[in-house]
Amino acid sequence: MNDTKRRRIFERLRAANPAPTTELVYQSPFELLIAVILSAQATDKAVNQATARLFPVANTPQAILNLGEEGLKSHIRTIGLFNSKARNIIKTCEHLLAAHGGAVPRTRELLEALPGVGRKTANVVLNTAFGEPTMAVDTHIFRVGNRTRIAPGATPLAVEHKLLRHTPREFLQNAHHWLILHGRYCCVARTPKCPTCPIADLCEFPDKTPAPQGENGSHMNASESA
Repeated sequence: MNDTKRRRIFERLRAANPAPTTELVYQSPFELLIAVILSAQATDKAVNQATARLFPVANTPQAILNLGEEGLKSHIRTIGLFNSKARNIIKTCEHLLAAHGGAVPRTRELLEALPGVGRKTANVVLNTAFGEPTMAVDTHIFRVGNRTRIAPGATPLAVEHKLLRHTPREFLQNAHHWLILHGRYCCVARTPKCPTCPIADLCEFPDKTPAPQGENGSHMNASESA
């Protein structure tokens, strides 16, 4: 893997999806923060279903505190780990009001000081809500980074650092969205969809899923010539 191939990978991902964004539904930085906290070990679809119930009732720190922990649980109990997430969200709302006037802070240090907010969550909020060129490495990006060899690493932090170092600047703002979506829908965990993958000829994964019998790999040739 080299920088020329990396650039071509991102060019193709951009061509296929010029304006990628999170699949979480939100209307404010606070709603995004809560949705990302809820998304740990849960699908975006499940989170959106829960927040569709929650946000019309409570979409500010004070409104969620007014619900109370049990009231909050009643809206998010379909989400995995909802008990611990409810506790963290209540503590986060208290912290936001006490330390930030109810606003979501715009620095990694202050975001990571919030209960239930780790590096990945902070990166998502910084990138998606505030336009920072961060790289939020979830299981999809970790898999894609290692499988394609675009940014191999033993830990999510190692993958993050390599992506930040090797991704051309023009792609940094959207890169983590492209990679998440690619891992979610194409470079899936069990049987990656290599025969229809737009970057298969650039990917260095040695165990690509073979094309069904009777197909000759013309898709990859077409991508290569694009």
